[in-house]
Amino acid sequence: MTDKPKRPMSAYMLWLNSARESIKSEHPGLKVTEVAKKGGELWKKMTDKSVWEKKAVEAKEQYAKDLETYNANGGGGDEGGKKAPKRGKKAKKAAPPKSKKKKEESEDDDQDEEDEESE
Repeated sequence: MTDKPKRPMSAYMLWLNSARESIKSEHPGLKVTEVAKKGGELWKKMTDKSVWEKKAVEAKEQYAKDLETYNANGGGGDEGGKKAPKRGKKAKKAAPPKSKKKKEESEDDDQDEEDEESE
């Protein structure tokens, strides 16, 4: 496993992580998905997001520095820049071969042609 730095969180995610407990306490009984929806509603209504946007910019700058250091130290060389295949998805299959019946018919036709030529 590599020590590649994680991508930075967006301003919304930084805010949501800090506000999640207060949302839960204000609205007890909400499911995880409902907490996220409520957080989205509150985020849309917010007028001043500058604090969180500033934190997101700082996190992005730190990520860029960490990634540069990681790459300078030869990190990720064995991966070849390819993403790992997603779990649960199957590779596409090749087209199915022609049925034996059609193949046998075409072989019979070839033999008939050969027989006619030899006569």
